[in-house]
Amino acid sequence: MQTDKKVAAVTGSRRGIGFAVAQRLLEQGYFVVVSATAGEIDARQAMDSLRKISENCVYIQCDISDERQRENLIESVSSKCGRLDVLVNNAGVAPAARMDLLETTQESYDRVLDTNLKGTFFMCQLAANAMIRMRAQNITGFMPRIINIGSISSYVSSVNRGEYCISKAGISMVTKLFADRLAEYGIPVFEVSPGIIETDMISSVKEKYIEAVHKGLTPIGRLGQPKDIADSVLALCSGMLDFATGQVINADGGFHIRRL
Repeated sequence: MQTDKKVAAVTGSRRGIGFAVAQRLLEQGYFVVVSATAGEIDARQAMDSLRKISENCVYIQCDISDERQRENLIESVSSKCGRLDVLVNNAGVAPAARMDLLETTQESYDRVLDTNLKGTFFMCQLAANAMIRMRAQNITGFMPRIINIGSISSYVSSVNRGEYCISKAGISMVTKLFADRLAEYGIPVFEVSPGIIETDMISSVKEKYIEAVHKGLTPIGRLGQPKDIADSVLALCSGMLDFATGQVINADGGFHIRRL
C-alpha cells in the first residue's frame, strides 16, 4: 500500500472534529489513516461515509493511552504507506462525569490525562522520530508536520472538570516543546485551539452554551462546527505558516479576545 500521495494520520477521527478533519484532507487529495478506539465494525459507518469522498483511506484501531497501540499505529503507517506527512493529534476524552474540583477522583484524573496528555506527548514523539527517518529518504514532496488539537480549556477555568483543563494546558506545552526540538529538522508543530464546538462532547450542556453564545460569549455569535476546526488544520497543512512553528490557532469564534 505504498503511496505517492501525502499521508495524514488523524487520531480520534471516527466522529466529530477528527472526522471533519479526515474529510477535509481526503477532499484535498491526501491518503488518510483514520483512527479511533472503536473496532472496525463500529467504525464501518464512518469509513463508508469517507469512502464516498475517496477510497484513499484506511482504518487503524488505536487507543492512544496504550503504548503498544500507539506504536502499532505509527509503525503501520510507516511500513504500509512509506511516509507520514501529517499527524493530527485529535483523540481526547472528557471526564466520564463532571465533578467539582474538591471531589475529582484519581481514577478520572488518570483516565483523562493518560489519553489527552500522555497519549498526545508520546504520539508526537513516535511520529517525530518516524518523520526524521523519512526526511533522510528524500521522499518526493515530503513536508512533515504535527498538529495538536487543544482547547480553550487550556486557559479557561472549569472547576467541574479540572482534569480536562489540566490535560489541555499540557498539550500547549507539548506543542511548544516539540516545535522547538523539531525545528532543526524542518518539522513544524502547531496547535489548533477550538472553542465551543457542536459535537457529542458538549451534548449534556449544549443548551447552556447556545444561550451563552447568543448573549455575546463570542464575537462570532454561533457555536463552532467541526468543519471550522478542519479548515484551520488544512491551513496549517498548506506550508504557508511554517515559519510560525509553535503557534496556536484560536479557532474559537473570537472567544480569546479580551473585550470590554
